[in-house]
Amino acid sequence: MSTADQQIADILAQYGEPIAGNIWRVQGQAVIYHKALERIAAQAGIAFAPPTILRAERDEAVVLVTGSLGERTEWSIGEALVHVNYRVSGRQAAYVYAMAEKRAKDRVILKLVGLHGLLSSEEEADAFKTGAVSAEGPEDAAQGEATLPHEAEAAAKPKSGKGKAKGAQGGADAIKRKIDKAASINAVTDLMLGPETQKSLNEIPSAARNEIRDFAKARLVALGWPSKQAA
Repeated sequence: MSTADQQIADILAQYGEPIAGNIWRVQGQAVIYHKALERIAAQAGIAFAPPTILRAERDEAVVLVTGSLGERTEWSIGEALVHVNYRVSGRQAAYVYAMAEKRAKDRVILKLVGLHGLLSSEEEADAFKTGAVSAEGPEDAAQGEATLPHEAEAAAKPKSGKGKAKGAQGGADAIKRKIDKAASINAVTDLMLGPETQKSLNEIPSAARNEIRDFAKARLVALGWPSKQAA
């Protein structure tokens, strides 16, 4: 594990989150899921002040978010502009205010817990979402998730529900078998961060990815995670 990855793993471990299943890479840049940051914020006890709207247009929102952790206070600006840094399909409405808020909050969380500069949130830019499936149905859409063009094209093609579900379950089971065979904490981490596993995770639904994340975490705990240096 690289020095940067070890730093990330140590910080995540303080909030009960493993690096395995929460992080992936886009052109070498470490990226963390928004939902993982929400869990970290709740665990850390980060308090957010009401956001300040800096720009309010039909297709653009810019908000200022301030958060506090103990005596520390950090702020950041979140921006979302349709078809510039926030892409939506022709069938989906844009939630620019929700997306701008999520981006600003994620940056504040990263600053407060010491992860800023080590990785980025998946909401930082739509470019990150080409490395991980982020459209997860109506619930996430209501919070500002964007369906990427290639996802919209795929959604328009007829699919066999049974075939898709069977394929997803088969992929998930294959990853679980590999996790079970991993004999050390580093082996599980390297497996989950590996390109082949990341590709497989991108091809299965969100619920299955979350199940695999929990399975990997359970395996890490069984192997002695968190490590003493991360405790």
